[in-house]
Amino acid sequence: MTATTPRLKHEVKDLALAPLGRQRIEWAGREMPVLKQIRDRFEKEKPFAGLRLVACAHVTTETAHLAIALKAGGADAVLIASNPLSTQDDVAASLVADHEISVFAQKGEDSATYNRHVQIALDHRPNIIVDDGSDVVAELVQHRQHQIADLIGSTEETTTGIVRLRAMFNEGVLTFPAMNVNDADTKHFFDNRYGTGQSTLDGIIRATNILLAGKTVVVVGYGWCGKGTALRARGMGANVIVTEIDHIKAIEAVMDGFRVLPMAEAAPHGDIFITVTGNKHVVRGEHFDVMKDGAIVCNSGHFDLELDLKYLAANAKEIKDVRPFTQEYKLTNGKSVVVLGEGRLINLAAAEGHPSAVMDMSFANQALAVEYLVKNKGKLTPGLHSIPREVDEEIARLKLQAMGIFIDSLTAEQVEYINSWTSGT
Repeated sequence: MTATTPRLKHEVKDLALAPLGRQRIEWAGREMPVLKQIRDRFEKEKPFAGLRLVACAHVTTETAHLAIALKAGGADAVLIASNPLSTQDDVAASLVADHEISVFAQKGEDSATYNRHVQIALDHRPNIIVDDGSDVVAELVQHRQHQIADLIGSTEETTTGIVRLRAMFNEGVLTFPAMNVNDADTKHFFDNRYGTGQSTLDGIIRATNILLAGKTVVVVGYGWCGKGTALRARGMGANVIVTEIDHIKAIEAVMDGFRVLPMAEAAPHGDIFITVTGNKHVVRGEHFDVMKDGAIVCNSGHFDLELDLKYLAANAKEIKDVRPFTQEYKLTNGKSVVVLGEGRLINLAAAEGHPSAVMDMSFANQALAVEYLVKNKGKLTPGLHSIPREVDEEIARLKLQAMGIFIDSLTAEQVEYINSWTSGT
């Protein structure tokens, strides 16, 4: 622990957890070579010197490496949790004690504490906001308009956050540039598909210790997260049903070999229900009422609103904890429904979130998006901006290089051919 740590503003569970957090952060770093290269460059160039930065993210071993990289670049950083159940308390302690980063996050914090931490973050008067779900940006836009003048821009990690930012822009209240990190190819292809697919099932298994083989798993939503979840569930022997509201995604699920049904028809068949839509009440009263006795429901989207938990609570004659992160609702109709992780992100509530290897690319995008905002200060129009293609490609190149994989390049003749409309032979 450094001598300055006691004076550093923070709210973490216990600084004595820092040695374990340090060990786990170091382990995650073995799988994050791209972000390490970016951090090493940031340390030399200091692109964020003199800038105040707020990051609202899941406080995990992987996020720790992003925070360390941004601080290495000179940022005066404050980190808060983006979800009450996703914080790894030992990691939060290590970031304070070993890296002198102000962290306000504790696993299991209530809504009042979470909202207070958002206010603390905005009290930092950020020039850059790194957001996960757009809670900090939404609070700034709604209640702290006077601070927008301080802001260079924001970056957003999640599908849910991008949906909220688009709504803000359509209403004319997004008056600064926001980087759409979520839709970078090296983010959603890998993080959403492979990361969510593996970590969601990891969380379900840790919470329940059930055998997935032979079970019927209903995946609600077939975006990139849904695709990964369905793929991994099938790989473990489950029978997978997909529900969708988008015709194109639904036909894609059919072509991928999955059964596609409306939620009302899928509800009586499922043993396990996994929501990954980013929308509200996609599993609700009429679905709970017809589920099998003992059906398990969980969410791997950003907010717990995907499951209508208020309906469950109102129609339960008993609610009891049956395992850690596992609650059984005994309903008045005589059946029970099991809810995992209080309806919050099951991969972070009951497990450790995405593997470090995929977060390496996601957080490389975040780090370079922050740098892009700073380099283009005053040049970008208000609204959402995509990660430049060359940045996406550079991250993929660095990842392949770190894996010892190399690919071909076009010859001069090939370049000439594909750029000519007259050379047909």
